[in-house]
Amino acid sequence: SVKRRMKVNVPVYMSYEKLRADETIHTDIIEPLVNTGKIYFKDNYIFINDKYEGIHVIDNMDPTNPQNISYITIPGNTDISIKGNLLYANSFVDLVVIDISNIENAIEVGRLEDAFPYNYPVIENEYGAYGVDDEKGLIVGWELEEMAIEEEEIYYSNTVDVMMTDDIVMEASADVKSGADNASTGVGGSMAAFKLYDSYLYTIHQSSNIKVFDITDGLNPVEGESVYVTWGIETLFIKENKLFIGAQDGMYIYSLVDAHLPSYISQFSHIRSCDPVVVEGDYAYVTLRGGSSCGGFENQLDVIDISNINAPELIKTYTMHNPHGLGIDSTTLFICDGDEGLKIFDASDPLKVTDNQLNHFEDIDAFDVIPLGGHLLLIGEDGLHQYDYRD
Repeated sequence: SVKRRMKVNVPVYMSYEKLRADETIHTDIIEPLVNTGKIYFKDNYIFINDKYEGIHVIDNMDPTNPQNISYITIPGNTDISIKGNLLYANSFVDLVVIDISNIENAIEVGRLEDAFPYNYPVIENEYGAYGVDDEKGLIVGWELEEMAIEEEEIYYSNTVDVMMTDDIVMEASADVKSGADNASTGVGGSMAAFKLYDSYLYTIHQSSNIKVFDITDGLNPVEGESVYVTWGIETLFIKENKLFIGAQDGMYIYSLVDAHLPSYISQFSHIRSCDPVVVEGDYAYVTLRGGSSCGGFENQLDVIDISNINAPELIKTYTMHNPHGLGIDSTTLFICDGDEGLKIFDASDPLKVTDNQLNHFEDIDAFDVIPLGGHLLLIGEDGLHQYDYRD
């Protein structure tokens, strides 16, 4: 076959030895918030993911003056959950356990190797990838090079099963403390793909499965069941003993009565789109966002009646601009409407949500929120914002 000179993306690798070396996960010099991803809150600390790099730790004892106190380097990280003093994080293919009892000196105390699928970073140009070899290590980036190669040796992104969809991987509404044991868990945003319940950690696996890890022995997570849901699942939200899964084709509801094996209850289907979900009382609120990696053109808020959990029913759809994460506290609904900022609604009448806009904060690019009973955390393109919403 014929070789020709062409530009290709050549992998930049990190070896498995380096990923798993003692000093790889460490407390680093404090960096400003730049490439912000998901957000998590526990015990007056805010944890903000820096996509694929690590976690910023913010001391929020005084919300008017938050202090950036620590930065934990975790290569390949997009999601975290915390139980007691143990922080669970993905680091490329591994699940790592980090002791944060001394938050300014976080230490890796456990690791489950190969807990997650091997993913390739997003390719940001139109050229294909060349020389991909999982054995050589983890691909941490790409270098564009020109070389003489045979056409059939090139991968294009649509032929690679597991491209990291930048838009989704780190997305996040707040689940309150769950489980009856003493080690409290924190609160994630509506874009979260990690959720703790009882002594189990639920994660999204290969965009299609819920992978369960048993963390009864906190330092030694054990791989549990993997439950197929549908292709394109993105976000997890737990309310009472139910797991609400936001997928590109709808919302799926699973029972956690038998926590080690989530079981299907029902689903609500919609057109293909990105959609986090939050739940309050008899209603689930789902935002659909078009124009992203999920396909679809709709930008809307769906309100779904879940009073009969076996037959969720759409009761109203509202047009939105470009909604991302959302949060609900009693009847107050917070929506991150992309570059139109934060919109706050009175949702006490689900049929008249947008008629009752309480407030609108413009000039921010809002990604996700965590409402904390009068105090709202918002993560956006330009960092962390906090609001007092008691009035």
